[in-house]
Amino acid sequence: MPKPVLLFGYGNLSRGDDALGPLLLEYAETHCDLDTIDVLTDFQLQIEHALDLENRRLVMFVDASVACADPFNFTVLKPVRDKSYTTHAMSPAAVLDVYRSIKKQKPPPCFLLSIKAEQFELGDGLSVNAKENLVHACAFAVRLLDNPNLDFWLKQVTYA
Repeated sequence: MPKPVLLFGYGNLSRGDDALGPLLLEYAETHCDLDTIDVLTDFQLQIEHALDLENRRLVMFVDASVACADPFNFTVLKPVRDKSYTTHAMSPAAVLDVYRSIKKQKPPPCFLLSIKAEQFELGDGLSVNAKENLVHACAFAVRLLDNPNLDFWLKQVTYA
């Protein structure tokens, strides 16, 4: 039986700031009580990941993003069949849509923690700014994971 909370980070550790999602998970594994949290990482989201949402109370996706204006954003996800649905790398919203399609029910409450990133070159380490953004995002994520309550998480949303 899966644990009630899923923390799912994705990205490539060998591609500069793309490592932000997996690095946040590494931090959470040493700073959170994992009795109620499953930690899952992959290079990118795939259609099969929809099944990882089953029997969850809360889900937090974590990824690097060049679209963040702030060090990180925390948003509510809704199922959407976007263009990523037919590609090899899906958006979190498309994963939720697949879940809704195959399970014939709403997905659990899902959120996206986007961490501001700048560079994604193969072989690069984290940029200076990404390191700083990761520190802030890790503190934020631990606070949420220490209080796995939907109302609390909804109050932390930075963008609707």
